[in-house]
Amino acid sequence: MIFNSLEFGIFLPLVFILYWFLFKNKLSAQNFLIVAASYVFYGWWDWRFLSLIIFSTLIDYFIGISLEKEERLSYRKLLLWSSIFVNLGFLGFFKYYNFFVDSFVDAFSFFGYKFGSSSLNILLPVGISFYTFQTLSYTIDVYKKNLKPTKDFFSFVAFVSFFPQLVAGPIERATNLLPQFHKKRIFNYKSASDGMRQILWGLFKKIVIADNCAIFANQIFDNYQDYSGSTLLLGSVFFALQIYGDFSGYSDIAIGTSRLFGFNLKQNFAFPYFSRDIAEFWRRWHISLSTWFRDYLYIPLGGSKGGVWSKIKNTFIIFIVSGLWHGANWTFIFWGFLNACYFLPLMILNKNRRYTDTIAEGRLLPSFKEFIGMSFTFFITCVAWIFFRAESISIAFDYLKRTFNDSLFSIPSVFPKVLFMIIGFFIIVEWLQRNEQHGLEISKNLTEDEKDKFLFLRWSFYVILILMIYFLGNFDTDIEFIYFQF
Repeated sequence: MIFNSLEFGIFLPLVFILYWFLFKNKLSAQNFLIVAASYVFYGWWDWRFLSLIIFSTLIDYFIGISLEKEERLSYRKLLLWSSIFVNLGFLGFFKYYNFFVDSFVDAFSFFGYKFGSSSLNILLPVGISFYTFQTLSYTIDVYKKNLKPTKDFFSFVAFVSFFPQLVAGPIERATNLLPQFHKKRIFNYKSASDGMRQILWGLFKKIVIADNCAIFANQIFDNYQDYSGSTLLLGSVFFALQIYGDFSGYSDIAIGTSRLFGFNLKQNFAFPYFSRDIAEFWRRWHISLSTWFRDYLYIPLGGSKGGVWSKIKNTFIIFIVSGLWHGANWTFIFWGFLNACYFLPLMILNKNRRYTDTIAEGRLLPSFKEFIGMSFTFFITCVAWIFFRAESISIAFDYLKRTFNDSLFSIPSVFPKVLFMIIGFFIIVEWLQRNEQHGLEISKNLTEDEKDKFLFLRWSFYVILILMIYFLGNFDTDIEFIYFQF
């Protein structure tokens, strides 16, 4: 079941009505409903994969309880590594088995040794990387005694399987989300209405921006040999907007949907294409994953406390593992490697934390320096996205070779004027809202009188967005959310 489907349009109001009307003031019943709804939501793709979530949930629930009782360090480590082995074992088998087998065969074939391939026809469970990392964070936090394990079984099951963020994040920490299942939820109109606005903006980003950009990005990447350099560069921009609109749109819908049920999830995207360098970009892009790797891999490796070579090693490890997390292909690994190369000079010069504020703070327009930094960061990000999108590293390099030649300065042969106007509208809204949590959030700096004053304008804008989604949106059901494959 996907967010922009008719099925979800029926599913969400039904669950909402049961949750707030039938099960109001019944915390255990609400949690049970969330579990049931989440399993229906996930099982809509393939009910067989529910067994993986159930098994992983049971393992981590009982390991968490055992960790609280056990004081012997050796046994605590054994319990922790049992959780890691089971969770990463499932992830490794379903996502990476064929990749490593094929890479092994190809490596020995290069030296003249021939092996018979033993690849399997393995279906990748939707969202397995997301819920695996979510349950792992729980076990690790309990092991470190940063969190007390829960004995409320249905609260834990609901935490693991919470349907708004189950298949594509944000990857929530147990320290933030799990306690919310233990507390009584009271319907908050302001929070729910803001959630509805965030859902609307997420649908606009997915259906109007991402899925329309996908048409031209796919056309250009699939036939890149036939296009000029300027068109190929435009194709990388289309894909950059597609993946941002697609993934941040999903996060907006997930966070907004959660607020309808009284839950607050962490912001996952903070307008990353307005970043002034690549370090700022990675603090604003897929925040839940970046901070997960920082806290559970980078810092345990030593972080930036060691010498220069230790910093370099840890930086490459974190980015390459991040690339591998995204998919079982050398293109993702190279994408991670390239971003590490981008990031390294800033880290070595201790400039990776120089931009922690919002660009053009308190101003309508950026300074010339800010504009140049933002443009350059977006450009090198688009170059990296070429490797992310390409089917192989050789195709990505060929794409780049055909991009940066004399034809780069020609007029693009693909030039959708209407889409450019929509993108311009989208960028303006995001720029004006860059200090907020999402594109339609009402500023907290406005007084109630000011909010009432602009009530008609706000509702007119919402109606315009709905009409744009209806008339300009791409409702091709074959275009799923990109991050479902991860």
